[in-house]
This record gives sequence, structure tokens and C-alpha cells, in this order.
Amino acid sequence: MEDFSGEKKGNIDLHIHTRFSDGALTPEEILAMAKKKGLSAISITDHDSVSAFPFAVERGKELGIEVIPGVELSCEVNKHDIHVLAYFFDYESKKLLDALEEMRTARHKRAQKIVKNLNEMGIDLHFETVLRFADGGSIGRPHIAEALLHEEFVYTHKEAFEKYLGYDSPAYEEKMQLTPFDAFELIKSAGGVSIMAHPGVTNVDSLIPELIERGLCGLEVYHADHNNAQQKKYADICKEHRLLMTGGSDFHRSVNKIHSSEIGEPTIRYPLFYGLKTRYKEFL
Repeated sequence: MEDFSGEKKGNIDLHIHTRFSDGALTPEEILAMAKKKGLSAISITDHDSVSAFPFAVERGKELGIEVIPGVELSCEVNKHDIHVLAYFFDYESKKLLDALEEMRTARHKRAQKIVKNLNEMGIDLHFETVLRFADGGSIGRPHIAEALLHEEFVYTHKEAFEKYLGYDSPAYEEKMQLTPFDAFELIKSAGGVSIMAHPGVTNVDSLIPELIERGLCGLEVYHADHNNAQQKKYADICKEHRLLMTGGSDFHRSVNKIHSSEIGEPTIRYPLFYGLKTRYKEFL
């Protein structure tokens, strides 16, 4: 892995989505934006997809931006949703690629079921419209929300989720069941480390000790939806258990900041990132 620890001291964003999942921009557009923001390193963490690599890595080198392989996996345990971020893995690992393909296939089938549910409710939404918004990426509920908005069945994305797509909503369908423990094993088999995404949003603090015992390597301490008290709380947990600390914007698209973060908001400082790079192998 190329070492940018010399003169490269800019900030870092380790949670960014592209059009290969539910983001709005291409990897090239993301890197251009990161360059404009003066970031030294980023990680693209698409849902169930590593299709941004190796292009993003090579383009990053041209721009002087270190690109860390990343992916975000949606997991569930005891009816609690837990999102697991993976970093530093081999994005050409056959075992990982096969598992991600299975997850994307399950996402596709789930989206079809949701659209069918909407049709049975009298909403004439075509699955082909949803596919256009997914644009070949890993399909998810945000793409269905985009299609509903485009076809004027709703006025906002928030309305789409509140009326039709959110948990306990009439068109909702369960996703493929992947436990965080299975995710930890998969990620480790590809040489990567597992981080709990936005724990302040997930709100499953009582499960953290068991997750640590079974393979969790760190917490996303810095996130757009974490306030200062939450940042301190999760930083203290990491220090107590000697876990890795990460952070990022969870960027998807540039829209009204009330509903979305921007690349680099928040970021982590380079010393924390350098510590992450030098320590992650301890967890393998």
C-alpha cells in the first residue's frame, strides 16, 4: 500500500457512495470533488459492490489522493440492523466477489417484490423505471424512492420512505439476512477489517461487546449524524477496547444539507488515518 504519510497531511473521508450503489456520482466525479476539497485520502464504500475499483485507485494516484478499498454490508442480528464497513481488503478476492454478487442478486429480487407491492396498492410504477435510476449499480430502496419521485407519486424522498418504503410500511420487504458475524468472517478472509458504521444511528450499543468478541475491529466514530457527545462516547469505547476509529461523510449526493452530508463533512485528521493504516493488521 502506497504511503502518503510524508507531505500529504490533508483530511480524510472514509465513507463515500457512488453510482455503483445508491450514490449519484461516478468514481471519477467523486475523486474530482475530493481533489477540490483538498482531501488526502478517501474510501469508496458502496453497498455490496467493489465495482469502483481498481479504476478509483489508479485515478486517485494520478490526482495524489490515496484510495482505500471499501464496501458497506447491511447486516441484521436479533432484529437489529447493523451496517458493517470493510477496509483494506483484497477487492479481487473470489470469495468476496461471489458473496457480493449473491447480495446484489438478492437486492434485485427484493426491489422487484417492493415494486410489485406498490403495484398491488394501485401505484403504477414500472420496475424498468427503477432500473434506470439504479443505472447498473447495486439496487436499493433509494432508487425506488427516486422513481416514485420522478413519476410524481410522492413529493420528497422522505415521503416515499414514510408512506411506502420504510420499516413497517405497506410495500416494505425484508432484505437478505446476513449476520454481522458472517460479514466479519467474509471480510477477514479477504484480508480486511470490519467497522461498525454510524453506531449513533444504529443505536445497538448493548451489542457492541459481543460484536467485539466475535470480530468487530472498530467503530465509525465520526459521522455526519453524530453529535459531539456521540463522537466522544464512541471514541472512549474504542480507547477502552483498543479498537480502530474511523470516520466519514456517508456522502450520497449533493442536495439540501438538511437531508444530506457533503464530501469531507465530517473528515478525520491524517494522524488518525495513519494510525488506522499502521494498526489494522493487528486484527488479522
